[in-house]
Amino acid sequence: MEGFCYYRPYFNPEFESLIEHINPPRVCIDNDTCKDCTLIKVDSANKHGILLEVVQILTDLDLLILKSYICSDGGWFMDVFHVTDQVGNKITDEALIQYIQKAICTKRSSKEVQVCPGREVRPRHVAMEHVALEMTVTDQPGLLSEVSAVLTELGCHVSAAVAWTHNRRGACIIYVDDHEMGRPITDQKRLCHIQEQLQTVVEAHHKNGEKQCVKLTTPATAQTHTERRLHQLMLTDEDYEPCSICGGSSGAGEGMELKRDKLNNNRMSCGCTQVSIDTCKEKGYSVVNIKCRDRPKLLFDTVCSLTDMQYMVFHAAISSNSSIAVQEYYVRRKDGCTLDSENERYRVRKCLTAAVDRRGTQGLKLEIIAKDRIGLLSDVTRVFRECGLSVTRAEVGTENDKATGTFYVADASGRKISKDMVAAIEKEIDGKVVVHDKPTNKSDSNTRGMDDKPSLLSFGSLLWSRLERISSNFGPVRS
Repeated sequence: MEGFCYYRPYFNPEFESLIEHINPPRVCIDNDTCKDCTLIKVDSANKHGILLEVVQILTDLDLLILKSYICSDGGWFMDVFHVTDQVGNKITDEALIQYIQKAICTKRSSKEVQVCPGREVRPRHVAMEHVALEMTVTDQPGLLSEVSAVLTELGCHVSAAVAWTHNRRGACIIYVDDHEMGRPITDQKRLCHIQEQLQTVVEAHHKNGEKQCVKLTTPATAQTHTERRLHQLMLTDEDYEPCSICGGSSGAGEGMELKRDKLNNNRMSCGCTQVSIDTCKEKGYSVVNIKCRDRPKLLFDTVCSLTDMQYMVFHAAISSNSSIAVQEYYVRRKDGCTLDSENERYRVRKCLTAAVDRRGTQGLKLEIIAKDRIGLLSDVTRVFRECGLSVTRAEVGTENDKATGTFYVADASGRKISKDMVAAIEKEIDGKVVVHDKPTNKSDSNTRGMDDKPSLLSFGSLLWSRLERISSNFGPVRS
């Protein structure tokens, strides 16, 4: 029977709060059981979203989750994570261990756990008073450059920014404050003017009927995790489409469940993410299986997607073997029902595949360090545009007078990044650029590294880049 509800849990917010107070989370960090990783054991009263909260804490510390075993039946949450740092070492720093314990055992909004001693937490925590610019657009070269240029003209200082692209769609969140005053922008008329100017720029890059959204959100008492918010924006934007190689990006198309096995070999050959959904009738669960290339933050991305689609994880087993990750989730909807209709399964497969693939954007990684100033993001992205490069993913942050950024850039022609390009960027920003020669996706044969020779740009691309630079100097449209 489609839509059968196995059970409908009773929910009382006051009772749940009381249970958490009586039985606060307990965290045990074990460095003795396994010789090659640290075990982080968590048990507490269960609530919707608790798994995501724990994974988010570990992910923000750049820890690698090699394996995980999750159980949350009977109103109690128990989880074991096998983790290492980025270079494969155990977690032995006492300050970091204390931070993990305190962060998991207290609410994420608590000020006392916002800063980890002697360590940078990524993505950088953004102060609650910053205005957030949220955009979902058609991915086009130079658009981020134009948007940041307009913000500079309007006297907005970019304190942090994160941008993703996937399947010809793009989303970004840019946190801004007032450059002259050095404080949040609170004037509603000015906020409306800024949004109107940005809307004009974005609309100029879109044809009639193309989806696009520009929204300024004022400071709030609570703030959604930046990367989770990006997942939400792109999910709402429906940034998924079939793979051109295997013919289906989520394991099977609607009404094609019987053809899933036939497509498996094709999906493995093109490196696509595999998602399948079965039913465990004995226990009343839907079983979601994900098989894909392993990478950092993979667990966060899938758990984030399941949580925001209002599915509860009761049991799970996550492991990685070489470069392949396998995840198995036993889930029900928040109302207690399983995923029995084909339409719902089809949607979940598509959404999970998109969640996995968004952060797997191909491109060459550039790390930039410079003195913070107004217009820095505009200058960096303009140089990228003039060099014929597109930004496929970016993360920018500021602390005191220092600005750091990680950019993934790509070029349709497969041209390498030359030393001349790096020198041009360093001169423009008066800072340091580090190029990571290793491609971000081993399957991408067109992604190249550093080239000692100057890049050869066509006359047309050079002329076009100069015209774009001139046009950007006219400033925002006056209404």
